[in-house]
Order: sequence, then C-alpha cells, then structure tokens
Amino acid sequence: MDPQGPIASAELLLLLNSTAIMLVVVVPVILATLGFAWWYRSSNAHASRSTDQAYEGRIEFVTWSIPALIVILLSGVIWIGAHQLDPRAPIPADAKPLRVDVVALDWKWLFIYPDQGVAAVNQLVIPAGAPVHFRLTSATVMNSFFVPQLGSQIYAMGGMTTHLNLLSDKPGEYPGFSANYSGAGFSEMRFIAKAVPAGDFDSWVAKARGTGPALDDAGYAALAKPSKAVPPATYRSVDPKLFERIVDETASGPERPAGAARHPPTQQAGG
Repeated sequence: MDPQGPIASAELLLLLNSTAIMLVVVVPVILATLGFAWWYRSSNAHASRSTDQAYEGRIEFVTWSIPALIVILLSGVIWIGAHQLDPRAPIPADAKPLRVDVVALDWKWLFIYPDQGVAAVNQLVIPAGAPVHFRLTSATVMNSFFVPQLGSQIYAMGGMTTHLNLLSDKPGEYPGFSANYSGAGFSEMRFIAKAVPAGDFDSWVAKARGTGPALDDAGYAALAKPSKAVPPATYRSVDPKLFERIVDETASGPERPAGAARHPPTQQAGG
C-alpha cells in the first residue's frame, strides 16, 4: 500500500480497481439486505408479504446478469494486469539494468552481483532509478522473495531459476523477507533493500571489493550451514559461476556434477 516503484504502483492500482469493481455488487447487496430487513419488519403493516411461490423473471435477470458482468469485467482487468506485470518483462528506463543473482539459504539471503564481482548477505543495495533484473534460486527448501514496496513476490526453488524485474523510483530503505515458511529460522530471514543514487552504488561496490572475505568454495560451504539472524556482510569477490553451480547442484540431488562445490547439505526444515 506504499509503492516505491512502477511495479508496486501498478499492483496497487490493480488491487484498487478490483476492489472497486467488486464493491459494485457488494454495496448494493448490503443496502438491499438492510432495506428488506427494515421494510419487512413485523411492525410494518404496509409491507405486503405473500406465502405463495411465484417466478419473477425480471428479478432473476437482475440477480444473475449483474454478477455475470462483474465477473467478466474483473476477469478482463486481471488478465490485462497479469500480462503487463509479467515478472520476466523488462522495465523500460534510461539507466542500464543491474543484474543480481539471489540465492535463498537457511536462513538468510545471498545476493550476488555478477557484473561487479561482489556479493552480500542479507543486504541488497541497488541504484535508484535503474531496473534490476533478478535471477533467483534456492540452495535449500522453497522460499519466497518479497520486497512489498517494490512489488511482485516470487518463489525461489532448488534446481530452478526464476526471473524478476523491479525498479525503485527514489532512494530509500525497503524491508524484504521470505513470504514462504522454510523452517525454524523463517521469521528472521529478512533483509533491507537499499536504493541509493548511482554514485553511492559505485562507492558501495568499491568498498565491498576492498573489504570482507572472498566467497570461494570454503566460504560458501560455511555460509550454507543453517544459521539465524545473520548480520549483513559483503564479500570482496565471488566465483562468477557460483549461481549456476548452486542451481546444478540442487537439481542433481545427492549426485553432484563434476566440479560443483561440495558442502554439507542444508537442513530440510519446513516447506
């Protein structure tokens, strides 16, 4: 209800339009119910009540045609909105899109910036006004990636890659979390999506490259272990193929493909 990007704004408009269309039926029904209850009260001697059953075609026409028209109109609005808000559809903008790979772990979020060569845990920093193209997967059970003020929650599933495009209109900090129960640490699987000016984003990337450990096989193995309330952290470098290796590993199950990172399996809780 507090959109800070074009996707969330379009979703809010769709919600308001759908609610208004449904109220066209709901409000008259409520008013008619109150009106009938008042008119046909036992103390009203002017109300004509008959116990004889009779068919009234005009009433039948009204009671069926109006809801049918509402369903048709509502279906059309939702159909159009669903196609316009396709998560894979690029967002038109003057700025160059930023690529971010998202991995759901137990119980934290790993954000990989493949073009910048850095990564972060439970901290998503993006340039305001620039489209962000996400690729999402899970190294554990199914999770749901959701930043309500930017819009469009989407599932992250092991062995699969989903796509999402978002954009923040202006700088700000927007809470993000998992919207799908995934075990004991689910309630603390949260992060902050921080939209900053383009210059500040470049500064953050430069700072990340100069601090923190490298996200190599050993680093990822330690990160993949179940943990709760993990504080935000950055990695100065990351394996450029880590995301693809995680997808392949979870898709292949116990038999990992050659060259894939070997680490203890995450706890399969909840889901």
